[in-house]
Amino acid sequence: MNNLRQQFIEFSVHTGVLRFGEFTTKAGRQSPYFFNAGLFHDGATLAQLAQFYAQTLLDSGIEFDMLFGPAYKGITLASATAVALAGKGRNTSFAFNRKEAKAHGEGGNLVGAKLQGKVVIIDDVISAGTSVRESVDMIRAAGAEPCAVLIALDRMERSGAPDGTLSPNSAVQEVSNLYNIPVISIGNLDDLFTYLNSKGADPQLLQHKDAVAAYRQRYGIA
Repeated sequence: MNNLRQQFIEFSVHTGVLRFGEFTTKAGRQSPYFFNAGLFHDGATLAQLAQFYAQTLLDSGIEFDMLFGPAYKGITLASATAVALAGKGRNTSFAFNRKEAKAHGEGGNLVGAKLQGKVVIIDDVISAGTSVRESVDMIRAAGAEPCAVLIALDRMERSGAPDGTLSPNSAVQEVSNLYNIPVISIGNLDDLFTYLNSKGADPQLLQHKDAVAAYRQRYGIA
């Protein structure tokens, strides 16, 4: 695990954004950990999070022209990442969408810069991939090109059908395959497990390490 990914997992744990215990996911699964990016809700933590997003994007080597943040969490994340990129010498425009189109003023459902060129979609996680699909449609409708998706945490978890059948791929892999674009994450489940291993002497984390390992064995991608 590189240093940036390690720092991100530690940062998420220390801020309480990444928590351990018993949680029910959107898919109805009982998960031993939960990541809630909505808890990055003060200036200092948001600024640090944006640094992780910006550096991960720059390190990826992906060519891009602007950022797009799907409503609602993506709005703050894309805006903050644009500020962090500017601080690193890369001034980048951004845009986001409204959930409901505005009938007065500038109108429409897009706010910010005109969608053009190569666009990076920025969000917190990918669960069902719905916000990504909607974002791709909006970007392409504007004549621009979605070139990548950047998220905070990849759970590396296999998708499931209503009957309980597990897909061989995760939601992240399905999005990447469907649109033929890379999905980049600041951290993932492997990074989380490495973090727990590095803290193996801590008895408070040992139970979570075993629970995360069992969860990864059951739902994790190969």
